[in-house]
Amino acid sequence: MNKVILMGRLTRDPEVRYTQTGKVVCQFTLAVDRPFANQEGQREADFIAVVVWGKIAELCGNSLTKGQRALVDGRLQIRSYDAKDGTKRWVTEVIANSVEFIERKATGSGAPVQSGDAGPKSEMESFGSAVPFDEEIPF
Repeated sequence: MNKVILMGRLTRDPEVRYTQTGKVVCQFTLAVDRPFANQEGQREADFIAVVVWGKIAELCGNSLTKGQRALVDGRLQIRSYDAKDGTKRWVTEVIANSVEFIERKATGSGAPVQSGDAGPKSEMESFGSAVPFDEEIPF
């Protein structure tokens, strides 16, 4: 089974392009923190290339920006090609099946808005205030 699940931050804005046959493809790099610290006590990150195809690629290109967190579910692919100088190059990338946006864009500023920040009001707030996670629901 070839399954990869990653959560990280985009290192730059996604790059969207169209193939000669008209298929849309989106590429971006995720910085994924390692679960342990190095000898100096600092956490390191791996930079993983992600490729998304189709409607999800368009959505990623329109919705994601540098610094936003994203959750990617896909498969690992290793491919090779011959470079212009005649050497063989290898590319390791994740081909995404789905991408979840962990943060949303702020309106106007371009900076991501986390779920706890005061941002635009959602439609659900018309039903009343949210019940904090650790409190009991009164029914």
